[in-house]
Amino acid sequence: MTNPSRVFDRRSFVGLCSIMGLGHPMTAALWRKAERSGLTLPDAPDQPQPQALVVTREMITAAATLIGLEFTDQEKDELVQTLPSTQALVIQIHQIPLPNSVAPAVRFDPELPGKAVKPGIRLRLTDEPRRRRKVTKPASSGELAFLPVADLSELVRSRQVTSTELTTLYLDRLKKHGPTLQCVVTLTEARALEQARQADQEIGAGKYRGPLHGIPWGAKDLFAVPGYPTTWGTPPFKDQMLEETATVVERLDQAGAVLVAKLALGELAMGDVWFGGTAKNPWKPEQGASGSSAGPGSATAAGLVGFAIGTETLGSIVSPSDRNGVTGLRPTYGRVSRWGAMALSWTMDKAGPMCRYAEDCGHVLQAIHGADGRDGSAVDRPFGWNPGRKLKGQRIGFLKAAFDADHPTKKQDDEVLEQLKAIGVNPVPIEFTSQLPLPALRIILQAEAAAAFDDLTRGNQDDQMTRQGRGTWPSNFRASRFIPAVEYINANRARTLLMREMDRLMDTVDLFVLPSFGGNMLLVTNLTGHPSLTLPNGFRDDGTPTSISFVGRLWGEAELLAAGKAYQDASGFHRKHPSAFTE
Repeated sequence: MTNPSRVFDRRSFVGLCSIMGLGHPMTAALWRKAERSGLTLPDAPDQPQPQALVVTREMITAAATLIGLEFTDQEKDELVQTLPSTQALVIQIHQIPLPNSVAPAVRFDPELPGKAVKPGIRLRLTDEPRRRRKVTKPASSGELAFLPVADLSELVRSRQVTSTELTTLYLDRLKKHGPTLQCVVTLTEARALEQARQADQEIGAGKYRGPLHGIPWGAKDLFAVPGYPTTWGTPPFKDQMLEETATVVERLDQAGAVLVAKLALGELAMGDVWFGGTAKNPWKPEQGASGSSAGPGSATAAGLVGFAIGTETLGSIVSPSDRNGVTGLRPTYGRVSRWGAMALSWTMDKAGPMCRYAEDCGHVLQAIHGADGRDGSAVDRPFGWNPGRKLKGQRIGFLKAAFDADHPTKKQDDEVLEQLKAIGVNPVPIEFTSQLPLPALRIILQAEAAAAFDDLTRGNQDDQMTRQGRGTWPSNFRASRFIPAVEYINANRARTLLMREMDRLMDTVDLFVLPSFGGNMLLVTNLTGHPSLTLPNGFRDDGTPTSISFVGRLWGEAELLAAGKAYQDASGFHRKHPSAFTE
């Protein structure tokens, strides 16, 4: 026999949508979602008609079923009287223009009370510790294109290569290989050539701004650049022109870097599928580049840019770094301003460099970190980056359970521990255990993402998006409308408990090593805001790269980069490149 509490007709569902502030265009899509969720739904007319808001017991029963509550008849009668006034407030909220760039007044702070780091002052680029290295221009343009920033910058500084020469090389490669890899949204050619001309003029006059001066780079196409579309990877925003300049772009302009392209991101920062196709892995072009920083990962690995900037909310730097064999740094939450970048989750979004070498990530982070007075989450904290920093004195652990578990890259991961021992590091085993139902905390991202794109959902523009169906953003945005505000807040309270657990772990080490997707730490550290460095550590049987990740203390990027650089200098995997793109 069907449970009466699990049955409601389409008319009641329309009323439920009204209670929750959802307009008539939403009801058909939400009805389909309710059917997929397993609710028993009797037949009803396909096109429900709009009706005045009259709350009934049946509507409250349906709503309670979706949020996992039961009410007595007396409680339902009280809600029949109370809910219309609450819904009237929701309707008023809908009248307020809330573009994606407007952040909530409530902000996330990764620092627990009593654990704050004293504010630091951003080093000027000219103050950056710098060791000159002997670099000679390679014989072929293909070799030149794959050099790390650490080498490219010395060639430009010593005027063995001009910025214009380098910029033209990368623009040509973007035009040649970009269509194959489907990793380029927009070339910023005119801007790039002017920036390169200016860089050459300044360097020739003795005004050298630092290691990024004259180096071409690519931006994930969710950073605003005036004069060029900022598409967010989806048809509803394909022609969007934003007037502001993202802080990351401003700071790289100030460092003298040359923006050559806006690179593909998975639609609204999910996966590697965008309105122009699927960004490809240059090691295996029939395979997607993973995402959502798919274009930055693909273009950097294929030698189409000197470096790129990606973003991560829940794996969007780690995953494409793993897939494409690049070195990706996800900084501490708040280390880099997101001003001028698309918001997906205000309390989880981070921006960071994707490069070919850990040292490159340090140079880029040095240029972009710190408060800007516009992103309320961005703060000044000490960085203290020094490319010559040694590992002596650092407490390095490894997540034992994750290494012990049977997983596809176990051989490559175990070899990392042996390599670290060979360079004088003795990683100590550590364990992270939590009694929290960690996957449940994903509702924080789900709720914030649905709020960030509420206009798409309520205006039915989500139907224009490239990806549709279960597990896509349109479906998730609709489903997230049914997350109660109380549960979102309680999930954030549980997040505080998780931060305390992570803090206790990090009291024992300065950083630790783990398989990149091991131990549920990708979710954990994105929720707690800890920094992560992902870098190549070998190859699968099919020739595609594998990766290892290092996780550090809050604001501990300098230690992470020192450990990553030491490992890369010993292992050399970052110097391997996909052969199909070497010319």
